Amino acid sequence: MKEIVEYIAKYIVNSPDDVVVTEETSEQGIMLKLQVADEDKGRIIGKQGRVAQAMRTLLRVRAAKEGTRVTLEIL
Repeated sequence: MKEIVEYIAKYIVNSPDDVVVTEETSEQGIMLKLQVADEDKGRIIGKQGRVAQAMRTLLRVRAAKEGTRVTLEIL
């Protein structure tokens, strides 16, 4: 799932080298933390949060197929 977030984020931002995705696993599921350059945060979040919400929806579908839960946090 980390690869999905990284792939999408690198094609949206102006500084793809600054994209860092970390994955943490706990008993509640998988926590993905997406870190981008400060000037690219608006691009990742999108108007009214639509881009971020679309990424979370894709992750939820993938997690449901694997039988787990996933959370995306944008730093």
